[in-house]
Amino acid sequence: MRALSSAFMSALLLIGCSAGDGAPAFAQTRPFQVEEVARFDQPWAMTFLPGGRQALITEKGGTLKLWTRGAAAVDVAGVPAVDFGGQGGLGDVVLHPDFANNGFVYLSFAEAGEGGTRGAAVGRGRLTVENGTARLDGFQILWRQEPKFGGRGHYGHRIAFSPDGRFMFISSGERQEFNPAQDRNSNAGKILRLTDTGMVPGDNPFYDQGRVTSQIWSLGHRNPLGLAFDGQGRLWEHEMGPRGGDELNLIERGSNYGYPIVSDGDHYDRRDIPDHATRPEFNAPEITWTPVISPSSLVFYSGSMFPSWRGSALVGALSGRGLVRILFEGNTAREAERWDMGQRVREVEQAPDGSVYVLEDQERGGGPGGRLLRLVPAR
Repeated sequence: MRALSSAFMSALLLIGCSAGDGAPAFAQTRPFQVEEVARFDQPWAMTFLPGGRQALITEKGGTLKLWTRGAAAVDVAGVPAVDFGGQGGLGDVVLHPDFANNGFVYLSFAEAGEGGTRGAAVGRGRLTVENGTARLDGFQILWRQEPKFGGRGHYGHRIAFSPDGRFMFISSGERQEFNPAQDRNSNAGKILRLTDTGMVPGDNPFYDQGRVTSQIWSLGHRNPLGLAFDGQGRLWEHEMGPRGGDELNLIERGSNYGYPIVSDGDHYDRRDIPDHATRPEFNAPEITWTPVISPSSLVFYSGSMFPSWRGSALVGALSGRGLVRILFEGNTAREAERWDMGQRVREVEQAPDGSVYVLEDQERGGGPGGRLLRLVPAR
């Protein structure tokens, strides 16, 4: 594949200034207006319930919220205990493709292990809402990172269901340990493919190579925090690079994306990592960002409120403090626009009515909390 390079300007640059290296600057005008609708304590992810008036929102400290437009959010009981600290805590929240009939809600989270170790996990429970209360019944863990590690970084743990609803994909970070990304006896640093009940499909690329290895769909990933299918049924992922080299990747069955052997960034201590171009046997990214934007979330837009965005991807940026829109041409991608949001963007999600919701990442050191924002076309 052909990798396209773009640089994301520093948040200190003025709107409309050049980003350099051929990358677009922040758009001078935003095609949307912003409405604050709620605030949460360190929010991480959200998903809308059918109808669009309600959403489930995770707070990193371990609380799942049921938010109703125009009303106060309520805590959802039955959520598993999480290991909160560093980058860990309660993570993604996704509905089963047949949620309307079975009520299953999937959560990812960091859990404690033995001897101070920690790892990501994914489980599901059945949502019940009645008399102003909400709970998850029968929560069951379906998948765990193996092995667990001592640190509290690079969990990844995004969840995406295939368009046909048959398969669950999980992004699993390499836990800041480098080597697990290439170790097929670990499911860290990988994209995993399972059934909705956590079983391993028989047509996975490494199905006959051991229990953990059988889960692997692709390998060689660092900190994959975006995972989504496009309108053509292709799976895309973005991940944080080291010092430079954030990536957007088209995920292909059994493919190796090279980390930590190759990266378009370098180690934090400035030691060189060979670029993707030096090792063509590894799958190269479609877009790289240097300086980094710290991509946090990924959604493909299919709504009616922003017709020019249809088929585009929207990426939330943490260090980039904004939104990035990406256009696709075949298997290649390019950055089309970026908008300064003034805060770290943790999550971006499309509502059923075609509006776009953004969760701000609560700034370090506390503050008033992370805002939930609704974006609609500018008048």
